[in-house]
Amino acid sequence: MKLTFLGTGAADWCIREHKKMEGFRRNAALLIDDCLLIDPGPDVPDALAAFGQAAGAIRYVLNTHRHSDHYCPKTLDALPNAAFYLMQAGETLRLGDYEVTALRANHATCTEAVHFIVSRGGKRLFYGLDGAWLTYDEVAAIQACGIDYAVLDATVGDVPGDYRIFEHNNLSMVREMVLSLKGHVRRFCISHMARTLHTSHAELAEAMEPFGIEVAFDGYETEI
Repeated sequence: MKLTFLGTGAADWCIREHKKMEGFRRNAALLIDDCLLIDPGPDVPDALAAFGQAAGAIRYVLNTHRHSDHYCPKTLDALPNAAFYLMQAGETLRLGDYEVTALRANHATCTEAVHFIVSRGGKRLFYGLDGAWLTYDEVAAIQACGIDYAVLDATVGDVPGDYRIFEHNNLSMVREMVLSLKGHVRRFCISHMARTLHTSHAELAEAMEPFGIEVAFDGYETEI
């Protein structure tokens, strides 16, 4: 299973205002095997062009929630061969070679937000943006099936006392969950970094390396 991070930023990144900034991050989106897109946000068309991905190759589109940085109707219109699937928590779908399970996310400002477990060929991805602490049901599902690669929300950075920890993770929360889930998850990665709450990518990667946590960036590709 090939993963391409089309965007790794939170909602405070604006492609019109910040694209020329060093370390620019588009709104978070993930492409799996060039054909399954998670979150058709407004920056996806730009990312597809930037990273040499064909919009016409995308067949399936999933959405974690309807906040505007994760869902854009114009992006869906720009994917001519894609079918859009709006999943509810607890639902499992078969999409071609993929089995997708949606789990309720801890994202207070959108009560219908979900995270996904995506399986193909014996490999399993957990995609957990946006959200704070994982719910009990999510942890039980991870423990039951085992995960090869978990993408966790890291919106808040190391800012102490930030109110957003009740629907997004800070890095201390991420580290604690990683320690708790070792043995059930083979590799961990963070994404959805806020522009105003993080230092540079290099500093973040250096801080996460001792904990075995990868830090995604726009255009990052990996195989699981």
